[in-house]
Amino acid sequence: MFWRKQRAAIDTFHPLHQQLIWQRGLSVTMRPVEWEALIQSLARHGESVRRRKWAPPARVTTVLVPLLRVVCADMAPNGGLGVTLDLRGPEAPGKLSPRQKFPGRRPVRSIIEWWSHDPWLRLRADLRDGSVLELSVVDRVRYRKVHKVNPRGKHKTKLKTKMVHRVDVSRRLRKGATVRRPATPPPPWIAVRVRDQGRMVIRASAKLTPMHVDEVLAEQMLHVVTEPFRWMPPRAAVSPGGNR
Repeated sequence: MFWRKQRAAIDTFHPLHQQLIWQRGLSVTMRPVEWEALIQSLARHGESVRRRKWAPPARVTTVLVPLLRVVCADMAPNGGLGVTLDLRGPEAPGKLSPRQKFPGRRPVRSIIEWWSHDPWLRLRADLRDGSVLELSVVDRVRYRKVHKVNPRGKHKTKLKTKMVHRVDVSRRLRKGATVRRPATPPPPWIAVRVRDQGRMVIRASAKLTPMHVDEVLAEQMLHVVTEPFRWMPPRAAVSPGGNR
């Protein structure tokens, strides 16, 4: 009976909220007010659903929701915000490369290596000032299985993983907009490129090491997202979610 009530509560949630629970992802373009309806639905999840397997992936609340709030604050009411989210994990079908086997030197008998390419977040937003913001986050994971044999003939196999988060942000300015180098340089872990492609385009990218706490990952992602906004002249510069 207890589980039936929780399942019934899930049926009252926003359709995209339910999609995040059952399919662990979404792909949709909506206006800020429509995204706010999803955020409010997610906020009341814990009030009526306690079962862990019926919870949205952790990155929905720790990464996606803070990012949506920041970006929506810099959009016009009728602006479009498109998000593609895939939180099935780095080992989901289609994300793993073929395995390669390499010979080893004693005591290593063999090494098997494969990779995961996990583009779990893509975002595109039409901002209030006429510019377009795009964001992509890709997790790159290397798996290495090492097979060893010690002098007593005992076999040991160890699996090692190494992950990096790749964050790429671009802001394509409206026609006629100019850029100005900020007074202070970006952090050394953020690379910035400015190009004139008919419209000025500011690109910021970073490789982030794995975070044990997703809130830290979200904070660093927001640093990368904010960087293109620092390259605008003072009168036009608007930090995401800032005061105007």
